Amino acid sequence: MKKLTLLSIFLFPSALLAQNANNVIPQNNIVKDTARQKDLIDIGKALFRISPKKMRAERDKKLYFSILPVSSSAPGGSGNVLVTSTTAGVYLGPKKTTNLSSVTFAPYWNFKSRFGLPLRSNIWLPDNTWNIQGDIRFLYYPQYTWGLGSSHDTDEKSLVSYKYIRFYQSALKRIEPYFFAGLGYNLDYHFNIANDPANGSLKDYTGYESGTGKNSFSSGISFNLLYDTRNNSINPLPGAYAKFVYRINPAFLGSNDSWSSIYTDVRKYISLNPANRNQQNTLAVWSYFWSALSNKTPYLDLPSTGWDPYNRSARGMDQNRYRGRTLFYLETEYRRDITENGLFGFVVFTNVNTVSGSGTLFTSWHPAVGTGLRVKFNKGSNTNIGIDYATSKGYSAVSFGLGEAF
Repeated sequence: MKKLTLLSIFLFPSALLAQNANNVIPQNNIVKDTARQKDLIDIGKALFRISPKKMRAERDKKLYFSILPVSSSAPGGSGNVLVTSTTAGVYLGPKKTTNLSSVTFAPYWNFKSRFGLPLRSNIWLPDNTWNIQGDIRFLYYPQYTWGLGSSHDTDEKSLVSYKYIRFYQSALKRIEPYFFAGLGYNLDYHFNIANDPANGSLKDYTGYESGTGKNSFSSGISFNLLYDTRNNSINPLPGAYAKFVYRINPAFLGSNDSWSSIYTDVRKYISLNPANRNQQNTLAVWSYFWSALSNKTPYLDLPSTGWDPYNRSARGMDQNRYRGRTLFYLETEYRRDITENGLFGFVVFTNVNTVSGSGTLFTSWHPAVGTGLRVKFNKGSNTNIGIDYATSKGYSAVSFGLGEAF
């Protein structure tokens, strides 16, 4: 049964790839008739009596900015933080043949001992000939951990302090329509690692040896496959996405120990009202399978909830709550406009995960549920402000953000 379950996980992306791409996504999934839509920019213009530009200027526009300064609870512990999320969407080629590129910079600070400077980019060159992906971060993290699997209850957490530098860059070449392949470089450097003295060393608390000393350095090459029929990653409309990443970290590139991992990410967006392109009524499904293929993988590089590439998974759970050699995750979300002009909308979602560690993979499941309000910030890039409330066993939180979780 376990082998059958694993086989279905790896075959699921293949089933998506087998679909006729022309039937999966329209030629351009950005909202067609923005004149019938309304966003916060329109409201601001009305309040300050700013005369709108001619409609032609909107049609020809290629650059869209969205910025959101908020105070929110920090994942992983350490109280509230000030977050300023800035998202830029830009077309680097004709809209009909080029996806919307996006760059997000979301620095945060809790006015004490925690801050982060993450910069993420997803760049599409003209006519989608290349996809360039980047993830650069510098983080100062006192953050809770619970060891491997379900070995500790909710209140048996331990606070780990460390500094973290991440540098990920990859370039993927289009092989077939919607299908890309390429290479990347991945660096993870955790240093000044220190566990709460009340719980002993991180090695003693977790029972795990690799990467539980003062420093952890991983440097490796990744092999990437991508299938993407979405035109807009900020707020995807009907389409599909599948990505496979095989990462190898050899000692000769500087890694403390040689180790490797695989990451498979599959997403599907189903329109429940395809006749009305200007009205959001979508069912979104997201699943990923992440596995470290060696027991030499550093502890802080192991698969963990909330540590997917964009830190958007496991809403309703504390970041790091579940960690192990292997993690399987599944989330579904229903998205619907409240107002006909698209200014307000709502979502309801549920997610579940299972990790290896104490207990057995696929026998111990950890669910969460939530709902959220959506306010259209920029109709040109279809960017929403999201306000979500989510809860799971022993935890609940309200979060703010620009764009959808996935």
